[in-house]
Amino acid sequence: MKALVFDGHLTLRSDYPTPVRPPGEALVRVRLAGICNTDLEIVRGYMGFKGVLGHEFVGEVVEADDPTWRGKRVVGEINCPCGTCELCQRGLGRHCPDRTVLGIQGRDGAFADFLLLPLKNLHAVPDSVPDEDAVFTELLAAAFEIPEQVSLRPSDRAAVLGDGKLGALVAQVLAQSGCDLVVVGLDEGKLARIRALGLAVARPEEIKARCMDLVVDATGSSRGFEGALRMLRPKGTLVLKSTVAERSQLHLAPLVVDEITVVGSRCGPFEPALRALERRAVRVGPFIEDRVPFDRAEAAFERASKPGSLKVLLDMRAGD
Repeated sequence: MKALVFDGHLTLRSDYPTPVRPPGEALVRVRLAGICNTDLEIVRGYMGFKGVLGHEFVGEVVEADDPTWRGKRVVGEINCPCGTCELCQRGLGRHCPDRTVLGIQGRDGAFADFLLLPLKNLHAVPDSVPDEDAVFTELLAAAFEIPEQVSLRPSDRAAVLGDGKLGALVAQVLAQSGCDLVVVGLDEGKLARIRALGLAVARPEEIKARCMDLVVDATGSSRGFEGALRMLRPKGTLVLKSTVAERSQLHLAPLVVDEITVVGSRCGPFEPALRALERRAVRVGPFIEDRVPFDRAEAAFERASKPGSLKVLLDMRAGD
């Protein structure tokens, strides 16, 4: 099969072995896949992963133990826990020390004709949700993790730091709480897209210091932490959504002095994400930059890595 493989270099191969389905897992033919900032960070050294990249996808089930799943259009949760360790038994499978993670840790990913995931990880896509929206499910689920972790009141002032794809989705999700929300960024084009959704936007210098009850760092940069901390009032909450390869030296004393609550936030629930896409409660279309045939995957990846780029999608069916 065709697969975009990273082994220190990105290579589009046409001779990569098609995966053989073990019991309990499903063989999924990928229809559309999204290039994520995490993929870009892996190429820079994050997680030390080698293999097929990609974890944002929509596809069709080809083989499964349960024949009723065959032919269904699906998206999938990316963490595959062992199911038997203490953390798994406590319902913390996303943090299982022996887990594999699609296209990130120990498991080939979605930039290929086919992928494998446990059947229990799959979610059927509603008929009314097009592939171009469904491919955002994993990223949108990560945005929906924040309301699972922190409570937002209409009286709260909140900022999403970062004007990229994740920041735009997080902002749309948090706006549903009715809080006083602003998206903070530097790219005028991206801010204009977010403003067109009816959301308030600002540049960092326009935000007063120590005025926010909650700040979400979705910058994808190690420098976002410092900028987010400047905006928070004492006893505020900082939600970290960025995973980056770059290491940073953090000055932690302000966290202690101002009694800041820091919340790490990663993957999230698929059900509310799919409902939001079905109801058009969240818009993802404005953040698609291009849809590229899989045969041009290397060029698509290069384009996605350029500063200011939006979501680049790989179309696995183009040319079929």
